[in-house]
Amino acid sequence: MKRNYLGEFEELVLLTVAILHPGAYGAAITDEMDAQTGRSVSISAVHAALARLEEKGMLSSAFGEATQERGGRRKRLFTVTVLGNQTLQHVRDTRARLWDSITSKSLLTQGI
Repeated sequence: MKRNYLGEFEELVLLTVAILHPGAYGAAITDEMDAQTGRSVSISAVHAALARLEEKGMLSSAFGEATQERGGRRKRLFTVTVLGNQTLQHVRDTRARLWDSITSKSLLTQGI
């Protein structure tokens, strides 16, 4: 698999889209990220990351139905693509391998 660069924030957004599937849209993603990480993020930062991830082919989007609560506006719903899933798995495997390489003794020595 070709290595696609994924920054930390993009990784969090991609994971959050996977958590919220099939109801992943900007405001819900922002709320879930805050709930999961305790990290307050702006909706514009989330939208920028969504656009980058869609451009990289890791997300796809489609408009949902218009809702009365949104004044008849439709939500843009995001879905993780096969490439996005592969990338997340690669990141997870890499991190697990790195963590597994740290011994308990080295953790104690380093004060971690």
